[in-house]
Amino acid sequence: MSSQKLKKWTPYLLTAPSLLVVVLFVIYPILNSVFRSFQNKETGGFTLEHYQYFLTDPLQQSNILYTLKIVLWTVLITLVFSYLLALYLRFSGSRLSKWMGMLTLLPRFIPGLVAVYAVILVIRDSGVINRLGMLVGQEWQLGWMFNEKGIILMNIWFNIPFSTLIIFASLSGIQQSIIESAKDVGASKWQIFRSMILPLSYKDALVAVTFTFMGNVGSFTTPFLMGGNSPKMLGIALYDQFNSYMDYERAAALSVLMFLICSLSAVVYIYSNLKEKEWEKRA
Repeated sequence: MSSQKLKKWTPYLLTAPSLLVVVLFVIYPILNSVFRSFQNKETGGFTLEHYQYFLTDPLQQSNILYTLKIVLWTVLITLVFSYLLALYLRFSGSRLSKWMGMLTLLPRFIPGLVAVYAVILVIRDSGVINRLGMLVGQEWQLGWMFNEKGIILMNIWFNIPFSTLIIFASLSGIQQSIIESAKDVGASKWQIFRSMILPLSYKDALVAVTFTFMGNVGSFTTPFLMGGNSPKMLGIALYDQFNSYMDYERAAALSVLMFLICSLSAVVYIYSNLKEKEWEKRA
């Protein structure tokens, strides 16, 4: 009987350490942040003033809209370029596609801080591009520093390789024999893409979109080095509340708001999966 009980409880005992780590370092901080976001820092009572501050203050509203603008543009550009690049890498057998496939892995091994500084040295007004222009008597000042253009450029530099790998993995699961069979019966390239490739790969494209969206909502390094003083992305605004102003209650409220914003992409992904399962049941 004791051996049977031991076998029954062994899986729980083995998973207990990892569960304890998750509770202490993930669940507890989340619950503490949510609780503290509703806490008055003077009386300790319940209040909504911290959320009202971020949702009604003009400066904080501009920070939220500025962040959403950058993130949405990043997601859109990343999705288009990564999907086209993944299609090229999957269905082109040229030597160039193989080299491009190797180059897509390169940004994954470059530290983020190093990459940001490298791009800054190229695009800033006194950077490499302007110096090349001066050789031919021109001033090529792009004006991409300290605004959303430079941040978006840097974001897509980071995200296109990652999204391409996700979509390429999905496209690799499509057997070439299926594509050839469709060509044999007279299907055009557009028909093959619309009826076969897109339905089999759009879920992984949504995964790439979800990760890109969530990863950029709270980004810090790029907007810290390339962004302006106002408006600011939410990652910098959170840093200011926590480190500069030491207003931990407002920092907790902003953290919850950022989590809710990130949840929007997760809701879209989950909803699309539920709709697909509903369609499969009807079929």
